Amino acid sequence: MAKKEKIEKTNAMRLLDQAGIEYGHSQYEYDESDLSGTHAAEALGVSADEVFKTLVARGNDKLLSVFVIPSSANLDLKKAASVSHHKSIEMVHVKELLDLTGYIRGGCSPIGMKKLYPTYIDETAVLFDKIYISAGKRGEQIVINPEVLAEFVSAEFADLTK
Repeated sequence: MAKKEKIEKTNAMRLLDQAGIEYGHSQYEYDESDLSGTHAAEALGVSADEVFKTLVARGNDKLLSVFVIPSSANLDLKKAASVSHHKSIEMVHVKELLDLTGYIRGGCSPIGMKKLYPTYIDETAVLFDKIYISAGKRGEQIVINPEVLAEFVSAEFADLTK
């Protein structure tokens, strides 16, 4: 019988385990020159519409919000500002990401950030039984029901993309 490879759990996975939440796990070879969710989708052999990227933005009041959108889409800043109750928002600079969230670009998960920021998941997520999100480490994905994810991170579903 083949020995099962032990998965090194990320913080996001440990938090889901502690909460008793069912999820799957997928790994892929990531490329430093292409950390996009569409690359992740290709490597995993799934639609880019099922792989969601986690974006962090700062409102005009300096408060942060988290947006989880399909990797094949672009965040609509006007829609994002409106749903997060800001006059305007701008993306957080990649250099700030680690200090603010505990995650790096290409490995940012909506689960287990340093603080529980207001989180919004694109409404298309509910079209799928399971979506792929970063497990908090490049090359690692959590496969989870979007409604379970939304409940766990206290997120709202909204129209967020262009």
